[in-house]
Amino acid sequence: ASAIHTHMTNTRLTDPEVLEWRFPVLLENFSIRKNSGGKGRKRGGDGVIRRIKFLEKLNAAIVSSFRIEEPFGLGGGTSGKSGINYVLRSGKASRREKLRGSDQTLMRPGDIFVIETPGGGGFGKEEFD
Repeated sequence: ASAIHTHMTNTRLTDPEVLEWRFPVLLENFSIRKNSGGKGRKRGGDGVIRRIKFLEKLNAAIVSSFRIEEPFGLGGGTSGKSGINYVLRSGKASRREKLRGSDQTLMRPGDIFVIETPGGGGFGKEEFD
């Protein structure tokens, strides 16, 4: 299944309405990360993409894993794509600033925090007819 995260401890997937009500942010996108799951007889689930636009100056932090190693496949299935975290800085000289799996950064109004979660590893060798 896609957009499913396992072994997540001490974390929650806050509803967009609650996130925007509690913090000065706008959830610009929350979608499935197409083709991030590994190939196999049983394809690995795809991860998700979340784009959070900051409306005020705030410190942001993230603690995540599988940003270096790819989630492995089993029984001949291929690995899923590793995750990535980055900030799209606003302004004239807009740029993409890559973040580590566990990181923090100062966000300014207009900056966008992007979280692309890993896809799952596939299972079994692909069968072709």
